[in-house]
Amino acid sequence: MNILYLSDIRFPLERANGIQTMETCAALAARGHDVHLLVRPDTRVPARDPLAFYGLQPDPRLRIERAPVFGPPPVRRAGYLAQALERLLERRRWDLALTRDLGLADLALRFPVRMRPPVVYESHGFAPVRAKMLPRMGSKSRAAGASKLARLHRRERRVWRAADGYVTITNAFAKELENLFGERRRVAAAPSGVRLDSSRNYAPPPRTGPSTVAYAGHFYSWKGADVVIEALARLPRVHGLLIGGRPTDFDLDRLRALAGARGVTGRVTFTGLVAPSEVGPLLARADVLALPTVDMPYARYTSPLKLFEYMAAGRPIVASDLPALREIVEQGRTATLVAPGDPEALAAGVRSLLDDPVRADRIARAAFDAVERYSWARRAERLERLFDEVTGTS
Repeated sequence: MNILYLSDIRFPLERANGIQTMETCAALAARGHDVHLLVRPDTRVPARDPLAFYGLQPDPRLRIERAPVFGPPPVRRAGYLAQALERLLERRRWDLALTRDLGLADLALRFPVRMRPPVVYESHGFAPVRAKMLPRMGSKSRAAGASKLARLHRRERRVWRAADGYVTITNAFAKELENLFGERRRVAAAPSGVRLDSSRNYAPPPRTGPSTVAYAGHFYSWKGADVVIEALARLPRVHGLLIGGRPTDFDLDRLRALAGARGVTGRVTFTGLVAPSEVGPLLARADVLALPTVDMPYARYTSPLKLFEYMAAGRPIVASDLPALREIVEQGRTATLVAPGDPEALAAGVRSLLDDPVRADRIARAAFDAVERYSWARRAERLERLFDEVTGTS
C-alpha cells in the first residue's frame, strides 16, 4: 500500500507528536507499506537527520520529504497546505492519505473522491476542548472565543462524518465522538505505543542507594510534574528524577522554584531535554515511575507515550486514576492508580510500592509483559486493518 502521511510539524520534533509520527510511519514501512512523510524543515542548522535523531535504521520504503516553507507561522502554514494539497491531488500515487491535522483533513475532504485518495484522519483530542485549554498547555495563545470554538466544533463534525477512515487513540474518545455526531463506519481505536527490543528481559531495580521516583515528559501544569515535587516533600528519604524540559522553558523555571519552596532541591535532578533513545536508560535508574496527569477535560483523550515507556522499563508505576489510563493499565495488577492531582495520594502510592518490594516487582513485571500489546508494530497492525477496510482490500 502506498501511504501519504501529512504532518505540518518541523522535523525532527522532540515532542510526542514527532515521536508518534515517526514511529507510526516506520512501523507501517516495516510491514511492507511504502510511506511518504511530508513535513516542514528542521529549524536547526545544520538540519538533523530524523532517523538518527529517533534512533531508527534507514528503510527504503520510508521517504521523508521536507516541504520548503519558511517565514512567520501564517506563511509557513499556507505554504505547507499548498504543498500537501499538491501531493494529495497526485491521486494515482497513493492508496490513502493519513493525517493528524484536523484543518488539513477538512480541506482535503472538500475535494471530490475522484480527485483524491481516501483520507484517514487520526484524532488525538477534541479541537474545541484543546482550544479552551491552550493557555494551560504551555502555549502562548489565548483561550479561543465563542466563534472560534463553534467553528472548530463544525469542523470536527464534518471530518467525523466525511473521513474515509477515522482513528482515535482511546475507545472512550471514539464513544464520545459517536455520542456527539452519530455513528459512523470504519473507525478504529489505536493507542500510542513503544519500541520494544526483541531481546528484552525483565530485571528488577538494584535497590542500592536512595530510592528514586522518576517522571518523564512535558512540565505543563496539567501533566502533573508539580504533583511529583509536592509528593517528594512528603517523602523525605526519596529522590526525584525529572526527565525533560528545555533551559528556556517557563515551566522548568516554575518547577525549580517549587522544588526550592518545598525544600527538596537537593533531592531532585532535572535532566533537561534528552534524545528519545536516552529516556529508557534513565527510567531504568528509578525505583518507581510517576504519571500524575491532572484531571481536566483534555486528559480524557490522553494516550501518553510515557505510560508505554514506563511499562517497557520494568519499573512499578503510580498513575492517575483516569478513564483513558484505565484502558491500558489495571489497578493493583499493572499499576497503582491514585487520585489525580493529589500529592498526598501520589506520595502514598509511591510509599506503598517502596515498602513492599515483592508487590512492586509483581506489578512491574505484569506491566512489562502487558506492554507487548502496545508496541509500534502492534499499532501498525491495528491501522492496517482499518486501511484495508477503507481501500476495500480486506
